[in-house]
Amino acid sequence: MKFVTRRADFKSTLHRALGVALLLSLGACMSMRADESSTSKSLTLTKEKIAEIVASPDRTAADRANDVRRKPEQMLAFIGVRPAMVVLDLSAGGGYPTELLARAVGPAGHVYGQSAPPRSADSAPRPAVTPEGNAPPVVASAVRRSSAQALAQRAKNPALSHITALVQKFEDPLPPGLDLVTLMFNYHDLGHMEVDRARMNASVLAALKPGAMYVIADHSGRPGTGISESGTLHRIEEAFLRQEVEAAGFKLLEQADFLRNPADPRDKNTPEPAQPKDEFVLKFVKP
Repeated sequence: MKFVTRRADFKSTLHRALGVALLLSLGACMSMRADESSTSKSLTLTKEKIAEIVASPDRTAADRANDVRRKPEQMLAFIGVRPAMVVLDLSAGGGYPTELLARAVGPAGHVYGQSAPPRSADSAPRPAVTPEGNAPPVVASAVRRSSAQALAQRAKNPALSHITALVQKFEDPLPPGLDLVTLMFNYHDLGHMEVDRARMNASVLAALKPGAMYVIADHSGRPGTGISESGTLHRIEEAFLRQEVEAAGFKLLEQADFLRNPADPRDKNTPEPAQPKDEFVLKFVKP
């Protein structure tokens, strides 16, 4: 009888031990998955990895030509984009920066490319806008595509299938839980486009996780000009932009000078004599 009792006790103890082991194993698996996700997001891209991204053989010739003035290696390093991030590229246009961000976050991440919907036919006409001086030339025979169409074309590449076109107004709510928002060289355009920039910046703040980044690059305007030259010289005063973004609740974390050109007089759309535009890059953080 004692033997039977001890055997039953042994079975009971064994079952409890197996149960505990199973729970510990499941917990360890869940912890490992969480750690893997957390680790992938914390991995800063090395200089070598960024160079590999920029040198990807399946990038277009047009994008490679754009690299000369946009300096993507320095830009990606400054932005701090990492694998598995969820990113939104505001005013994505043809998707040049959107694609680079998608390559940086990899298949475990996701990148949204936002563009505004077409204006209705009965909308009031906007003031005439001077073509931007350093924009890539438009080929007469080229078929003009919307931003969403351009992004859809890029997403056909299996390496870029995690790009999603987001067609909505700048002021509309953005997907929540974002790790990063970028706005590359188009903040000034919001002036002549009559976008409510305060609402847009508030929307960005709401969509970002605490501690997440909002990175803006643009063409530098002269002191006191604000955003008044957005449709003529395609420039914006840096202090003016910073004031607007900080008013939404962001804090300036860092600024870069790799696109600076102190010799640019900043009084023309395209500097004279011919030279690169003076451009600034600002990184804001959501407290």
